[in-house]
Amino acid sequence: MRVRSNSEGLRLNNILNQGGRSVGVWIRGTLQRITRTSNPQDPVDISPITDEPQKIIEDPPAAIETFEQLLEEQRLCEANLALIDRENQLFGKLTEEEAHKHHAEEIEKLSADRRALEKQLQHTLQQSLSLRLEEVTDEAVVSPLILTSAVKAIHQEEEQDLQRKKLGSRPLSNWKKLHDSILHGLVEDRMDNPSVAPAGPAGQSSIQVDIQSMGRQLKEDLLLVVNVLKSCYPPEANICQFYAKLYHQSLSNRLRNIAEFALDDKDCTSILRWVNEYYPGILKKPEIASEIDSAELGKLLPQNLLDCLEKQYLETQQAELSTCMNLVLEEEKKKWMEEQQPPREDGCYASPLAYDIIQFINGKVTVAEKVTGSQQKAQNITRQLTDLLQRFKALQEDIIKQNKIHSKAHVKANLGGVEQFRDILQRKGYLFPDDVREKSLAVLSDMKQSAHTYLLSPVHKYLKPQYQKLGTSDWLKKDRLFENLLSSIETELQDLEGLSQSCHQEVIGVFHQEVTREYVKRLLRGEVKLKDREHQQKAAIAVMNNAESFHKLFKEMGSKEDWLKEILTHIAEVLKLQDIPALQMQIVSLGHDYPDLSEKHVSALLKLKTNVSREDRQKVKATLSDTREGSNGGVEHRPFFSKVVVK
Repeated sequence: MRVRSNSEGLRLNNILNQGGRSVGVWIRGTLQRITRTSNPQDPVDISPITDEPQKIIEDPPAAIETFEQLLEEQRLCEANLALIDRENQLFGKLTEEEAHKHHAEEIEKLSADRRALEKQLQHTLQQSLSLRLEEVTDEAVVSPLILTSAVKAIHQEEEQDLQRKKLGSRPLSNWKKLHDSILHGLVEDRMDNPSVAPAGPAGQSSIQVDIQSMGRQLKEDLLLVVNVLKSCYPPEANICQFYAKLYHQSLSNRLRNIAEFALDDKDCTSILRWVNEYYPGILKKPEIASEIDSAELGKLLPQNLLDCLEKQYLETQQAELSTCMNLVLEEEKKKWMEEQQPPREDGCYASPLAYDIIQFINGKVTVAEKVTGSQQKAQNITRQLTDLLQRFKALQEDIIKQNKIHSKAHVKANLGGVEQFRDILQRKGYLFPDDVREKSLAVLSDMKQSAHTYLLSPVHKYLKPQYQKLGTSDWLKKDRLFENLLSSIETELQDLEGLSQSCHQEVIGVFHQEVTREYVKRLLRGEVKLKDREHQQKAAIAVMNNAESFHKLFKEMGSKEDWLKEILTHIAEVLKLQDIPALQMQIVSLGHDYPDLSEKHVSALLKLKTNVSREDRQKVKATLSDTREGSNGGVEHRPFFSKVVVK
């Protein structure tokens, strides 16, 4: 422990006698220096003070900085502490009236110093959004260190105001309110006069330029807040959220004022994009999202204004989409009326109608979802698609009805368009309301069926004489009859050239089903009577061979309907079997796989076997009825027999 010398005692006396110097300030400074320079772990020297001369190592006295020096150095926190010490020393236990009576001059000096500090504090806060991390040389710009000191001073004053409230006599500083008010004014000024130039395309309206400038200013300032200003405040201040609220409210007020006036479509779209896309995008930036609760901020505009803007926007987009679709359809009509053959792509007839309309729809709905912030609202602009497809269907019906030289080519091109529409409706169903999607698919299904019928009817008409020989005695005796049918099918289907690969495959599959039904229908007519086991065995072999030939031919042509072979195989087994229980099992199996098999079909098939009695036929049909009652109605099966008409 250092021994106080006579010279140190004289220095203390001199300090006590100094005018205008607070003893409390000196004592506090001295204690702080002792605290900073002492190590609590060092042993304490408690040797007694004696009059004997001792060798003393004495530090030079530390200069006590004045309030003016602290203020000049912008050490606002320390300057405020000095004022608080002076205030506490002056008032002590006196009332404000007593203090003014005995220390009027000192109190006036304290008030003047506080006003000076407050002025410096205001200047510092007003420069908050101009902070620099590097060393500051410009006196007009503050550093994070200075702002941190100012924030601490404000916190000190909050605590001091609590003490003043308890005493009830001293005036409050309310620096926290001052802080909030200054930052509010600072944000308003920056949003009124953004320094960030817009980066949008030329030709923007003044409203678009203003909104974009404000938005970019908001983005840059919030990034400054989270990256720099946050470190100047204690965590409990939640300064990032505070600034976010100020900017949110400021931008909200300005957008509201703009939105209350009649806007053209571009300005309307611009406001909606900022509300639903750009502004939320700023708040979702990782560095900002980690510090700001965007859900607490809410929407930039009240719902009533948003509803009006969205209605204007969606009606405009719906009208534009409708116009585009009508133009494309009219172009297709024009080509047909002028008897132009549709163009080919990779050897296939193609129509740009579906592709162009799908591009319009996809682009419009995708953008509309961003602009409105709602997939459901964006879908509504496609509501006129069903009407367009109805008119597309009417055009195809006219093409089929007139049956001109290029009709088949146009129908083939249309089938490609139908496939494209179906694909977008099924794969990207979210682009359309559910009812529009369902109605549109129904229209497309009708168009496809109509096109298939138009393309395949001439083939069936040509093959009809050969169909008529199926199921006859000649059919069983002469293999060449069936071979001729296969050859004619292969030749006639070459007329389907020009369809896209997927459409060709589908048409071939449809024809495969129709030919198989025609085969079964002719067989069930009963023109051939199978009197005994030998005839039935021969017929079964013929059906099995025919099934294999059909399967091979149509598979080579692209059909994927392999299941049709199994139907003929089942029928062949019924023709071959002689035992009633075995026949019952075969009918049960056929009925399970194809629930549209009726008792009429079973009866017609069994009548081919003339050696099966009426009573036995009833037993077999009863088995089918029992199977129906115990079957699972929820299982889906491909229809076949329901389209095979028997008497």
